[in-house]
Amino acid sequence: MNVLDDDLQRLERMAQARNTLRSEIGKVIIGQDEVIDQMLVSLFSRGHVLLVGVPGLAKTLLIRSLSKALNLKFNRIQFTPDLMPSDITGTEIIEENKATGKKEFRFVRGPLFAQIVLADEINRTPPKTQAALLQAMQEYEVSASGTTYKLEEPFFVLATQNPIEQEGTYPLPEAQLDRFMFNLLVDYPTSEQEVEIVGSTTAMAGEEPLPVIEGSEIIELQELVRRVPVAPNVLKHAVNLVRKTRPTEDEAPDYIKEWIRWGAGPRAGQYLILGAKARATLDGRPTPEVADIDALAHPVFRHRLVRTFRAEADGIDSDAIIDRLLENKSK
Repeated sequence: MNVLDDDLQRLERMAQARNTLRSEIGKVIIGQDEVIDQMLVSLFSRGHVLLVGVPGLAKTLLIRSLSKALNLKFNRIQFTPDLMPSDITGTEIIEENKATGKKEFRFVRGPLFAQIVLADEINRTPPKTQAALLQAMQEYEVSASGTTYKLEEPFFVLATQNPIEQEGTYPLPEAQLDRFMFNLLVDYPTSEQEVEIVGSTTAMAGEEPLPVIEGSEIIELQELVRRVPVAPNVLKHAVNLVRKTRPTEDEAPDYIKEWIRWGAGPRAGQYLILGAKARATLDGRPTPEVADIDALAHPVFRHRLVRTFRAEADGIDSDAIIDRLLENKSK
């Protein structure tokens, strides 16, 4: 069996895993199919996710259920105003060596040393503590007292944020926001879904998600995503979309120059392509299409567009600007 045959088998396995993961998570989570799909796209792209939604929409339960179905080590960090960076990464303590009698430092690993990390209400802690995640999210390692510790892969950070409660919160800096591949909006369930949610959560405890895939296989599928070929027209479409979000570019439409102060950087284009590759493989397709790029434009751009005061005053949000950008993508 050659390499191509191996990859075709992995492609089939990825599509099968997606369907099984949906089924297992569906034992606990009702609805939110699109959010679950986009979380899986980010996971297999080696990205991270920011989940934005009001309290009570089962964001934490969704992440816990995902970790069980993926059979990965899970830690939750509750972000609070008094949280320190060492509370996340770990700290050194002095202890006595029983063999020599000498006192020495020992590094005690923090909750960041997991494979799925939930940063709950990430905007409730100051930027100094938020920044403790930067190195881990980008380089999959933690530095403490001159020593670098590697994090176990796959490593997946999911942060939650409440969009309506601003008192006592600290907006995430652009450098921190840019580390997140997707900004996903968790919306209210439909009427039928809400009836089912209320009924199931007020009865006896139901089934728990069963493990579907191991960490080593996730890493293999992440490598498969990297090997997926992309047609030149798809690559060019992704780059053109990114460049049109920048008001300083000649190809930027007039409404972008009026409503956007800072557009998306090159990382947005990288995530569009990686996400499109993962989306295609999760569907069992060997290569992405332009439609895959367009489908991921909102979660990739949503947190990367800095609006002007004019746009904020007129009530024009990032999603409305992205909608218009996609409607006029050929112009």
